[in-house]
Amino acid sequence: MIKIYTEPFGVITNGNNVTRFVMENKNGMKVAVLDYGCTVQSILVPDRDGVLRDVALGYDDASYYEKGSCFFGAFVGRYANRIKNAAFTLNGKTYRLNKNEGENHLHGTFAHRLFDGVVKDNAVEFRFESPPSEEGYPGTLKGKVLYRLTEDNALEIEYTAVCDEDTVINLTNHTYFNLNGQDGSDVLDHTMRLHADSFTELNESQLPTGHILRVEGTPLDFRREKPIGADIAADYQQLRLTRGYDHHMILSGTKGKLKEAAVVKSKISGIAMTALTTQPGVQLYTGNFIHEDAAPHGKGFVPYPRYGGFCLETQGFPDAVNHPDFPDTVLTKGKVYHSKTIYRFTVYANE
Repeated sequence: MIKIYTEPFGVITNGNNVTRFVMENKNGMKVAVLDYGCTVQSILVPDRDGVLRDVALGYDDASYYEKGSCFFGAFVGRYANRIKNAAFTLNGKTYRLNKNEGENHLHGTFAHRLFDGVVKDNAVEFRFESPPSEEGYPGTLKGKVLYRLTEDNALEIEYTAVCDEDTVINLTNHTYFNLNGQDGSDVLDHTMRLHADSFTELNESQLPTGHILRVEGTPLDFRREKPIGADIAADYQQLRLTRGYDHHMILSGTKGKLKEAAVVKSKISGIAMTALTTQPGVQLYTGNFIHEDAAPHGKGFVPYPRYGGFCLETQGFPDAVNHPDFPDTVLTKGKVYHSKTIYRFTVYANE
């Protein structure tokens, strides 16, 4: 039986209180999520010695989640990743979105909203409603985000949504992981295997060009396990554009079917994380700009360094609505959007 309880987590600028929902399983693993941004605030996992390590980057107070610029642990939407020129055409009508990254639209505002959270069926459920006036998207989008901790040390995240007009949607979670814990280290020594044969090529604005490139022979080839830092400084144009990894990796397997996306390991802690998803891709991001975060420090007053965490943001293709050859991210009126992602934690022996 999963134990779930709530506790206060500070106050945001408008005077509203933020609540932290804590889930704990029989192994002592704990996951804490906030009603502010549906944020994964902490993930405490037993290491090879049975010591709990917090493997999720973040802050100790709600006010820092307002100040921060890295989307630590946040629920991202309505559309994860970038939309070119903050505009798209759907059913013959052009929609203009908020420009929040230069001329483009990035992620949306869900990360900075307060949600209604309830404990339901051994999980924490957050409901949301996004009106058509919000950021320029068509239709009223209603949905929920479900966080569930299992007895086998897995964090399950499910998204469900429906809209009263045709719209575009791309929901994800933006947790940064460091399997060493909160020691201020980087993740370059973590090893990763990623089941992706190809990725979407980026231009100078980090927008997809529309071309799909094979990973073979490039630093983005993680089909065989290797350290995250092994090729991160390679003289490769796609890495120079992003100062590290920040690429949409196209996963092997069928869209809509749960499949293994990646396995990441820390030799220091002995913790391994397996990511599974129903989504067609994952944004691999290595915290290339964490050290420039608008908040002064992370948990425990620790300043997070460049490459201090990695993200595996399971999602649909970036800017797909402006690329007809990409898999569709349109949600038809009245149809149900659903996706599921699992982050499972285990311990492995010294190799």
